[in-house]
Amino acid sequence: MGAANGECLGWAARDPSGLLSPYKFTRRSVGSDDVSISILYCGVCFADVMWTRNRLGHSNYPLVPGHEIVGIVTEVGSNVQRFKVGDHVGVGTYVNSCRACEYCDSELEVYCSKGAIFTFDTVDVDGTITKGGYSSYIVVHQRYCFRIPESYPLQLAAPLLCAGITVYSPMMRHNMNQPGKSLGVIGLGGLGHLAVKFGKAFGLKVTVLSTSISKREEALNLLGADNFCISSDEKQMKALEKSFDFIINTASGDISFDLYLSLLKTAGVFVLVGFPSEVKFSPGSLALGAKTITGSVTGGTKQTQEMLDFCASHKIYPEIELIPIQYSNEALERLIKRDVKYRFVIDIGNSLK
Repeated sequence: MGAANGECLGWAARDPSGLLSPYKFTRRSVGSDDVSISILYCGVCFADVMWTRNRLGHSNYPLVPGHEIVGIVTEVGSNVQRFKVGDHVGVGTYVNSCRACEYCDSELEVYCSKGAIFTFDTVDVDGTITKGGYSSYIVVHQRYCFRIPESYPLQLAAPLLCAGITVYSPMMRHNMNQPGKSLGVIGLGGLGHLAVKFGKAFGLKVTVLSTSISKREEALNLLGADNFCISSDEKQMKALEKSFDFIINTASGDISFDLYLSLLKTAGVFVLVGFPSEVKFSPGSLALGAKTITGSVTGGTKQTQEMLDFCASHKIYPEIELIPIQYSNEALERLIKRDVKYRFVIDIGNSLK
């Protein structure tokens, strides 16, 4: 893998066209608290589109995306007790944090007061720009490394590191693990399909709210949702008024928040994990039903490990399409068109040469 001399092979975007191509760079040597991981699989997240194409306006090129990383430990630093060579591990959306603030102290590192250092395109403590999982190996401080249960198929673990924890974290925070309660899931992509799977594992009555009638069959039969509603159908939506305890919006398209808030019961919770261009609703939509609208990003280290263990023990597996790295540009194009069921995972180990 070239880890000995720090040489790493990756695929990088060179400019806002976002076009990825092979790129050689160096990784830091393994420090006393570090783990070096030979990457076998990396999930493809919409963040990869956003950053490679500079949609947020602050991308640094060359940019190596990828923050759903799974692989095998090849080397550990002298202080590392939790991992050994050969272990199955994962890395998610961040690789560093201050480790001193109240959020780091509570193992909520993604909300670090000084700002978590993301897995790609963020200035790390040594001044280098982080580079993600579309690469042959990665060196990470042991704190930001997760154990993948031995029984869990590695390629299926990748989407859990961002998509999985992004829906699991708010579900736990807002007590959505109460059997018998009702959950609406807006959008049925990488995040949405996992929200459905977690919802069913928690014993919830799950309804998928989608604009694509084509997803009905799989929502009900493959993913196990209880109901499917075409969100553009006024009559179907009206019938769902005041019926949900919880709604998770995984979609990034613009929606009528007033309409969706009307579907919540009194004291219901609406969680935003997608990124629409704006959030607009009338105050009465919240106040008159004592409702909550809240947002969330991935999750802390403790909870991410808990989620991985939960998925293993409950046999929750993402639905993936495994692709070679050479197909990554097409995959990003298809992701923009929402043409994936339900998460691309790059077979780094067998295709990155």
